[in-house]
Amino acid sequence: MTTRYRVAGINFAHMHMGDNLRFAFDHPDVDLVGICDDETARVESAIEAFGLGPDQVFTDWQRCLAETRPDLVILCPPTGEHATWVEHIAPFGCHVMVEKPFAATLADADRMVVAMEAGGGRLAINWPLAWYPPHVTAKRLIGEGAIGELIGVNYYDGNRGPLYHVEAKLETTEAFRTEQKAESWFYKKDLGGGSLLDYLGYGATLATWFLGGAEPQTITTVTDETEGLEVDEHSITIARYAFGLCRFETRWGTFSDPWTHQPQPKCGFEIVGTEGTITSYDFEETVRLQTRESPQGQVLPVDELAAPMQNPVQYVLHCIETGAPIEGPLDPALSRVGQRIVDSAMQSAREGRSVELCG
Repeated sequence: MTTRYRVAGINFAHMHMGDNLRFAFDHPDVDLVGICDDETARVESAIEAFGLGPDQVFTDWQRCLAETRPDLVILCPPTGEHATWVEHIAPFGCHVMVEKPFAATLADADRMVVAMEAGGGRLAINWPLAWYPPHVTAKRLIGEGAIGELIGVNYYDGNRGPLYHVEAKLETTEAFRTEQKAESWFYKKDLGGGSLLDYLGYGATLATWFLGGAEPQTITTVTDETEGLEVDEHSITIARYAFGLCRFETRWGTFSDPWTHQPQPKCGFEIVGTEGTITSYDFEETVRLQTRESPQGQVLPVDELAAPMQNPVQYVLHCIETGAPIEGPLDPALSRVGQRIVDSAMQSAREGRSVELCG
């Protein structure tokens, strides 16, 4: 890269902001020019981690944009506010990377695309699972025809709960979790809370990536109902495609967090093709490939990720620099298929019946 890029982080509601700012800070061609949140306590760790001065810290997003003039804005608001925040930022003409999920609804996702097109910047939706080496390796094997035509994707993912950790996966205390549960946006329906909105988009979007863009015909979803909570902590979705069925399961309340100890069931993907199968689990250093020539299965090391495909900030800036299209799960067009599955799942769970894919 020959250009230096100015990057700002706005709205720290999602704990993944710290991880994304680290990618920006460590990039050799990036200047981290500003951070902004109206709750000053949420930015304290970033100020310390990146050595930011008072002139780089804001509580007013308009002032932040006007004074820092970023080329790329990283947004991490509550899911239910994604569209509003993109509409705030888009008129400034900068590029925007929104942390997963795409949006709370398909209508909001479409608002985001329209706003960015009007503003002239590019939009990317970051799904952290898209950068996990086992899943990248699985996609490569699928593309090489290692398991023939895909006929099924099973997905199970989640964690102990969104209040068990903050940025950089630092674990919280029981007192913190008790205090925050009543206030956290993760547990508020109108802000896009719940395990389904938190995790189904991962499975639906990466499955669409694995399946080469294939769309399901119908969706059937069931969610749990916990007394005292207005959002789900567990959901199971069955997607019926022309070729068969796929299953997507989300869970807050796994026995352990997958980045420390894989729970059972394991978090990740089981991918079935006409000529073989692949298991690709989060954070693991191998994938397992089963083929007709090797039905006993082979354990393969995961691919080593190389620039510019090591993290979302690196990749998005590469696309901006070269004019290359934003592809894969970060592509809003592919993510929109995942959002349609999510919207249909919400409708199915609400109405207690199978529904046709919306949108």
